[in-house]
Amino acid sequence: MKIAVGSDHAGFELKEYIKGILPPGEHEVADVGTHSPESVDYPDFGLEVARRVAAGEADRGIIVCGTGIGMSIAANKVRGIRAALVNDLYTAAQSRRHNDANVLVLGGRVIGKGLAEEIVKTWLSTEFEGGRHLGRIRKIDDFEKNTDR
Repeated sequence: MKIAVGSDHAGFELKEYIKGILPPGEHEVADVGTHSPESVDYPDFGLEVARRVAAGEADRGIIVCGTGIGMSIAANKVRGIRAALVNDLYTAAQSRRHNDANVLVLGGRVIGKGLAEEIVKTWLSTEFEGGRHLGRIRKIDDFEKNTDR
């Protein structure tokens, strides 16, 4: 699976940790930055990860900022992106099962590395259930296609 990852300065340390837990044989990771803990603007990195996922250059994305809120807002502005801010394992699984989330958002100042690792593993291994949930996703897709944004 191709995974695009990105963070701002507040999420840099957790992003680096997450890259280290993604098995190279299973995942191809593209790090769009930031590449240091120096202050940067979160939209630059959240939007780039979302753009790559929406364009099919990555299968999924993982983005990290201080709380995850800013990255969520930015990524969800990109058509075709369903970014989910996740702070627990249940939400990680449900964001995939019911919402087919294609971008995972984490708060580097909210959760620790151990929980983040379990969230990432759960999120990557959980499949979309389809069925009645597919119709709901299609309603969102139709809205995006028929709305100027």
